[in-house]
Amino acid sequence: LLRGLRTSQDFEYELQLSQVNNSLDKDIKTVFLTTKPEYSFISSSMVRELLANNGDISSFVPNIVKEYLISKNDI
Repeated sequence: LLRGLRTSQDFEYELQLSQVNNSLDKDIKTVFLTTKPEYSFISSSMVRELLANNGDISSFVPNIVKEYLISKNDI
């Protein structure tokens, strides 16, 4: 599993999740990736909410992600 980390709080949560997953199946491995500083303050929940309210998410996600999210939301 690939998981993104923005803050130390993310790490605490993701570490617990990783340990639970590994206890369910020893073959499940988790790799943690840190974010670029310019994206560290925004969560995926905020991006989805902004998109749901017809907001511009261009400054928060790469263009390919924006296009994908827009296509999934039928906007």
